[in-house]
Amino acid sequence: MKKEFYTVTPEETRAVANTFASQLKRGDIVALYGDLGTGKTQFVKGICEAFGATSVVISPTFVVYTRYEGKDRSGKPLWINHLDLYRFQSALELYELGYEEILYSDGISCIEWAERCNDVLPLYRYEVHFLFGKNESERIIRIEQLQER
Repeated sequence: MKKEFYTVTPEETRAVANTFASQLKRGDIVALYGDLGTGKTQFVKGICEAFGATSVVISPTFVVYTRYEGKDRSGKPLWINHLDLYRFQSALELYELGYEEILYSDGISCIEWAERCNDVLPLYRYEVHFLFGKNESERIIRIEQLQER
């Protein structure tokens, strides 16, 4: 599966994520790639909205890891794990964080700056690439499922 979307507002980016979230299930990993300001956190907000998470989603750049509680389609509690690896220098820091408990949980994991941990991510993941468009507000969002579980 490969799809491409164009957005010009944060609301449109969240709407794309909200629609995308309809195919996500427990244990899925969403690896997010793109420059600062391209919409990665807005995309995570849209995923959280789709699962009814009521906490305010913020960029966890200084916190590294935040967890939001939503509900799956059957109404059972579902954790959405949000990692921001912007400040990471190596995959070793991910090991120290205890990434296996996060990524291999029955929640959904969204990882900003995923290129900093590609070598430890499983192949069964979604990759979402964010690019600047032709003008200042346009964003290009490319979603690809690398491998199914």
